[in-house]
This record gives sequence, C-alpha cells and structure tokens, in this order.
Amino acid sequence: MDQDKFIFCLEAVADVEIETTTKTLENLENLAFHLGITSIHKTCDTIEGLEESLQTLLYDDHNFKDYEIIYLVMPGEANSICLNNYYYSFEEIAELFEGKMKGKILHFANTKLVNLSTEEAQYFLDVTGASAVSGYGMASKQFPSHHLDYAFFNLCQDEDDLRTIVEELHQKHYALCKLLDFRLYY
Repeated sequence: MDQDKFIFCLEAVADVEIETTTKTLENLENLAFHLGITSIHKTCDTIEGLEESLQTLLYDDHNFKDYEIIYLVMPGEANSICLNNYYYSFEEIAELFEGKMKGKILHFANTKLVNLSTEEAQYFLDVTGASAVSGYGMASKQFPSHHLDYAFFNLCQDEDDLRTIVEELHQKHYALCKLLDFRLYY
C-alpha cells in the first residue's frame, strides 16, 4: 500500500497549556502503528489557535500537499464548532479556511453534528476549495466515531473516487455508518 497521503488533526481542548495525551492522539498513534497512516496532531482552545495551526500547516509544512484529510475533533452543535465556550458557524469556518483547502477532505468527528443543506454544503465547498466535507448526523460521546473515522481514512489512502469510498465504507461498516449517520458532501 502506498501511504503518501497524510492526516492533519486539529482537536479542541479546554486549555492548550495543560499537556495531556488525548484519546484522539492515542487513536492516531494506533492508526499509524497498525495501518501506517501518518498524521500530525495539534490542539487548540481558541479560534486564533485554530487559525494559527492552519497557517503553520499551510505555510511552514512543505508536505502540505500530501495532507488529504483535515480531521477536526471539536465539540459543537449542528453546523457549528465550539472553542472556548464560543460557537463558530460553518459559514465562519468556511471564511477562515477560504481558498486554503483545495483538494482536501474536511472530516469532522462525531463530537458535533454535520447536517448541511445542499446550498450550505456547496457554499462551504466553494469558499474553502475543499473537495468534500464529511461527518456524522449523530453526535455522541457514548458512541465515538474514531473506528469509522479510521476506516474512512484507510479507504482514502487507496481510492480517490469519493463515491467509491462511501460505497465501500457502507459495505464494510454498514451498521456503524447507519448508527452514526455518516455523511459526505462533495
């Protein structure tokens, strides 16, 4: 398997000054160990921290073109993320990422809902330049999405056609896709 596509994970935490190994980081380490998928994990506690991490990735990381998936592990409500007790809409996130996500898949863990109308999805994709945005129709701490997230990431390593990826994901993990209500907008 040619593992030349990477994952950039941004995870919301209460305070970036407190160093801790999150469950997301542990899971990404397992993903690297078992499937050989390389990732970078950053934490943020404010929108400025999110923006700074993104800027660093865009302008300082010479491998940016190899990051196919931007994995966002952040709480929130439907179509918004929450950082430092402030909610940012998908429109605000799109403007933050404006033109910077060309060819990327922005994937949200099920720590928040992704429930976009056709118009909202198209706006997000047009403004960011992303090839797709994905996530879940069910937010749940009881049923974390990391197993399905990683199955999705693994399929993205071998396949470029989004429709084929979603079909295979549903074939291999139908019950989990239905339980978490996996969604992909492209």
